Amino acid sequence: MKSKTLIEKQLQRKKNSELVKTIIAAKKNDSWIEIAKILSGPRKKRVEINLEDISKKAEEGETIVIPGKVLSQGEFNKKVKIIALNFSEKAKEKLLKAKCEVFSILEEIKLNPEAKGIRILK
Repeated sequence: MKSKTLIEKQLQRKKNSELVKTIIAAKKNDSWIEIAKILSGPRKKRVEINLEDISKKAEEGETIVIPGKVLSQGEFNKKVKIIALNFSEKAKEKLLKAKCEVFSILEEIKLNPEAKGIRILK
């Protein structure tokens, strides 16, 4: 279990300003602390998931959080809300074409501070 102190220590090494803002916002909110723990760790341990894998794991109408990057391989035809740190350009196009809602983690923390109804895919 990672402490807030360790998250803060790992945060000092991060250079991406968007990532730093996201980790700080997630760390301040106990409902989002799990996301802060994942994002503050090494980049090679961060999730990169293809659309086909999300499609297999996600249910219609669900809110999915991916603490990493969404990649475009595969087809996607479910109506879900996908929240991620990053999206590849093609993945974003495919998701918007499938009428999915697409948000960054930072936007979702502001909209849904209690993290109600979210499911984290690791």
